[in-house]
Amino acid sequence: MRKRFVLRSQARLYILALALTMLAFMLVMLWVSSKQAHALPEYSVRTGESCAACHVNPGGGGPRTLRGLLWSARGRPDQVPELPGILIAPRVEDGVELYEIACGGCHGNKAEGLSAMSLINTGISEVSIRSFTLRGIPSLGMPGFEGLFTEDQLEKLVGYVTGLSNGEISPPVDTFDLPPALFRCPQEADDLVCGNLYSQPGGN
Repeated sequence: MRKRFVLRSQARLYILALALTMLAFMLVMLWVSSKQAHALPEYSVRTGESCAACHVNPGGGGPRTLRGLLWSARGRPDQVPELPGILIAPRVEDGVELYEIACGGCHGNKAEGLSAMSLINTGISEVSIRSFTLRGIPSLGMPGFEGLFTEDQLEKLVGYVTGLSNGEISPPVDTFDLPPALFRCPQEADDLVCGNLYSQPGGN
């Protein structure tokens, strides 16, 4: 009789422990789910910065910039730290490449427009393009790039975007015409020109 009572007591304790464990688990899950999430685009809204402040891709996502890494390391405060004098494209001199680094993520690498407007044949003046590039358009989520380019880089970038805007420059093409492939070496070619691969039996 006593043994049966002990077994019943142990069963009750086991059920009670199980119930308490499940209750604790449910409380933890409720607490976690009730915490305010600060995922994109909430971070941008909270800090007042565009996604380009913290990400290499101006549209957001992907690897973080130095500012983004420092912001994250500081516990993601409401203000993204400034890093004056840090160039985003050191030693890059080509306008097309500068455009791809700074603008392509939002405007598209062919300026066709992605999350931001198309830049092809818009007629936006060079003065406006320079101003927008430096100061951004905060109401549209466009970041400013003042201090992030050298003066020469800025001139190349503004010149390229202005050319897209006024139709003087065509956007990059998707395909390129290539000469037809030569699958056999010409009769007059030697092994140095065609290589041993083309001098196998069946080749000329």
